Amino acid sequence: MAVTYTTAVKNARLGAVVTAIGATGVLEIGTLGMGIILATISLDAAAGTVSGGALTLSGFPKSDVSADNTGTAAAARIRTSSGGTDIVTGLTVGTSGSDINLTSVSITSGQNITINSATITHA
Repeated sequence: MAVTYTTAVKNARLGAVVTAIGATGVLEIGTLGMGIILATISLDAAAGTVSGGALTLSGFPKSDVSADNTGTAAAARIRTSSGGTDIVTGLTVGTSGSDINLTSVSITSGQNITINSATITHA
């Protein structure tokens, strides 16, 4: 039998995620399995808002003005800072219907990357 949480509990858990991210959180976009980091984007000091069992990251659309590497974006994670502690891993990346939605998942080193939206929904 699957575990089910009330919306209030989901919101509390996601609120704890926002607190753990802190004021220096970053979103790292990578290839499948985070084998290659393609881009690192600083999150707003207040990383996002929680409502209805979902955490919507703040300040999007947002861009990284210079991609770090070339590859196909397929995964993402949120860390406390660049090279810091993982807070959320296993995020999906696509152009729509993913946790992190980009203009394009085909990334070339040095290019501008635009994130259109970023939402984590509690299961």
